[in-house]
Amino acid sequence: MGEHQVQAGEAVDRHGLNKRDRSLLFWASFLSLMACGLGFAFRAMVPHLWGAEYNVLDAEVGKLFGAGLWPIAIMMILFSLIVDKVGYKASMMCAFVLQAISVVLTFTASTFNAMWWACILAGLGHGIVEAVINPLVASIYREEKTKWLAILHASWPAGVGAGAAIYMTFFSNAETWGGAKIAWVIMLLPVLAYGVMYLMCKRFPVDERVEAKVPYTDMLKELGGLGAFLAISFVGYELYTQMGLFSTGQYTRLLAALGIGAVGGAAFGFAVKSAGRWLFFFLCLLMVPLATAELATDGWIQNLMRPTLGKYAGWALAFSSLIMMVLRFFAGIPLKRMGPLGLLLISSVFSIIGLFALSAATGVLIFVAFVFYAVGQTFYWPAVLGLTSEQYPKGGALTLNTVSAMGLLTVGIFGFPFLGAVQDSCDANAVLEAQPAVVEMVKAAQRTSDEKGQPELIVQEKVLFGVKYPSINANAIMAQPEFPEEGKAPLQEEIKNSGRKTLRVASVLPITMALGFLAMMIWFKAHGGYKPVHLVDDGESA
Repeated sequence: MGEHQVQAGEAVDRHGLNKRDRSLLFWASFLSLMACGLGFAFRAMVPHLWGAEYNVLDAEVGKLFGAGLWPIAIMMILFSLIVDKVGYKASMMCAFVLQAISVVLTFTASTFNAMWWACILAGLGHGIVEAVINPLVASIYREEKTKWLAILHASWPAGVGAGAAIYMTFFSNAETWGGAKIAWVIMLLPVLAYGVMYLMCKRFPVDERVEAKVPYTDMLKELGGLGAFLAISFVGYELYTQMGLFSTGQYTRLLAALGIGAVGGAAFGFAVKSAGRWLFFFLCLLMVPLATAELATDGWIQNLMRPTLGKYAGWALAFSSLIMMVLRFFAGIPLKRMGPLGLLLISSVFSIIGLFALSAATGVLIFVAFVFYAVGQTFYWPAVLGLTSEQYPKGGALTLNTVSAMGLLTVGIFGFPFLGAVQDSCDANAVLEAQPAVVEMVKAAQRTSDEKGQPELIVQEKVLFGVKYPSINANAIMAQPEFPEEGKAPLQEEIKNSGRKTLRVASVLPITMALGFLAMMIWFKAHGGYKPVHLVDDGESA
């Protein structure tokens, strides 16, 4: 990295950073994302306690969990536009303040609205963290971006796994929110640690784009109209959802978001005189199945594995996170042989095998299948970030954080609803096969159940983005007087296994990704092979 010797005899790089400086910056960044992972794990464990504490329905509890997620991607994109001006240190101090306030507010919140703001602040802080640490680490370790981004992102499963293990060990028996919220005091420890560490840092690197004097407008051109179309569409959809706009359905909301995104993207492309990079656009599209395969499946894995692992299902998330954390520290080994695209393709194959195996395995083979599943997930996110930073350095923080933000946005827009619809459909088909006559009777009578706090049809047809699927409240239909008592136990057993069918359907996600990454490998081979792009001082690609 162009190191030279200063008078004191200590080697420093082109930014004046010595080994201690780089190490301090890296581990401060590591702890900041680990703190985010802890918070995510804790929030994933307590929704049922929030519902009881604030006397709200599941839909309202879902808003609390979502409030900690959707601001992340929006803040990542917005902060990418200003992080080079604001500076890394000032940006991370903003994240520190937001996360520290969020922890305190979570611990003290006595109302639903106060908890909502605590979750919002957590999401905003998380967004700034990711907007800063990705370009920061890519700038420090410019010659090995993918390797060090993978090691950096070992902090996410470290935080999620530690959070799941801590909660399962000390708080799993908590019957009230008051007995569980002490967990957030633990989260405050890495938040305080990274805040102090960043204050200790005196020197920071300069982004490769800024150092090479690539104009700000050229950074915007890398995103272009195509990238802006996706960003505006997905951000718009999320904001419409939060504000209750286009409430006639997801399909209408999506069409409205795509329409406004198309207009906004066209205007952005015209203003910067660039359609953007087609391959970057394609990579952003691949983030839809990728984020669903990693984050959404992780969010469901506890419920999906409960029929197999029983009360120990909560440890599934901790186990997969441990595997991911360890392997990400050794990402440099496979990267030397296959590069980020080869690693992404192999990861997709592992995911396909893991999901299919989990849907059918029994006994000890379940754990073998689970290892394949966890290994498949391990390198997705850091390899995509590494690929983006190596191929689009002119895009600086904007392209690097936009591709990540696309994944975070789409996992909520498409991922969780997709898996939920698949499981609803599997459950409904199990009921239909067991007792078709009872189902038809209940449907014809339009009977309802208020099991979830408000009247809802027991048998109905739902729609996800224009695709219809059956939905049946199994508990409510088994409670009907016409349902035979001897049919309940077999149906309950069949429904327990519907989660495994969901995993089989979910395997379509890594199959799609494998085809996409294979297509990209063929494209690079046809254009001289995969080579990282480096910038020289005049801003030209070398």
